[in-house]
Amino acid sequence: MGREDSEDYRSILQHGAPLLDTRSPIEFSRGAFPGAVNLPLMNDAERHEIGIRYKEAGQAAAIELGHELVQGELREQRIAAWCQFARDNPGGYLYCFRGGLRSNTAQQWMREAGIDYPLVRGGYKAMRRFLIDELLLSVAQARLVLIGGKTGTGKTRVIDALARQVDLEGLANHRGSSFGHLVDPQPSQIDFENALSIGFMRLLAAGEAPIVLEDEGRLVGRLALPEQLREKMQSSALLLVEEPVVQRVQVIYEDYVLDLQARYRARHGAAGDAQHRQQLLDGLARIQRRLGGELYQQIEALMQQAFAAEAALAESLHRQWIEALLLQYYDPMYDYQMGKREGEVLRRGNRAEITAAAAELSGGLL
Repeated sequence: MGREDSEDYRSILQHGAPLLDTRSPIEFSRGAFPGAVNLPLMNDAERHEIGIRYKEAGQAAAIELGHELVQGELREQRIAAWCQFARDNPGGYLYCFRGGLRSNTAQQWMREAGIDYPLVRGGYKAMRRFLIDELLLSVAQARLVLIGGKTGTGKTRVIDALARQVDLEGLANHRGSSFGHLVDPQPSQIDFENALSIGFMRLLAAGEAPIVLEDEGRLVGRLALPEQLREKMQSSALLLVEEPVVQRVQVIYEDYVLDLQARYRARHGAAGDAQHRQQLLDGLARIQRRLGGELYQQIEALMQQAFAAEAALAESLHRQWIEALLLQYYDPMYDYQMGKREGEVLRRGNRAEITAAAAELSGGLL
């Protein structure tokens, strides 16, 4: 006998049950759950046609059209893909938007093919609502400790070393600054919020120790932190990483020059260098107004020279524009923002010291 359909959203999401999403690709792109696989009952064009028929002639006519559009070899291909997913993921579930016609149809067709696979009652909409509500509860319940510090102190490296943390920049696929865009695009706002809610839920289920976050602004790239979380972060305790300028320049050089260049080369081959260069120039252009014309021109010239120079000289020039940005733009902005902070500073120290302090507070390293 197969497993039963479920509306235990907490268990499904907290334990990372495999999820087969039968919604159309456009629905999936607007919002999904971490790790869910989109194997739609209908593609976007088919769903559009059925939607028109539903409005014009009602549900029965729309269902009839659906069977006309998805039949024969096409139907068999889709059933085969669902069945393969079920065999590969025996502990999973399938769902559609509301847990209605599409997921029931997929479930029935799979049964006819010999596989009984449970569905999520209420579908995507119910699980999304659960995660919205759960995030509010988690933020209210959680004790937060933030890792702060000037740009380039390696705050993300502290986060990466800890077991009990939520990596906001990792979930947002962005490094948080004007230069923070990575090779792959950011997720949708809904995807970000879903992953954030699940991350908090799992940590809170594992214990009551503080959860560590990197101190972030309202936005991580184009993604907004939920307002309740942002408000709580404003008054949360801080551990501040302090490193000399030379070390901070090294971190930025490693992350934004070496690592980012390697990512572009891995994705685009020889064309990656030009795209990497353009991304950094675009990042500089985004803060041109705040830099002022003279400083912007100086830094852009150094950046252009660095990309045109031979390797040894290029490294020196990259370090020059990085240091200029840190001292003349990011540091004054940091000092201004820290002046408005409400949270207590628990400790200041270098990266190793703050990593150890955060681990002691939150329950250990990875």
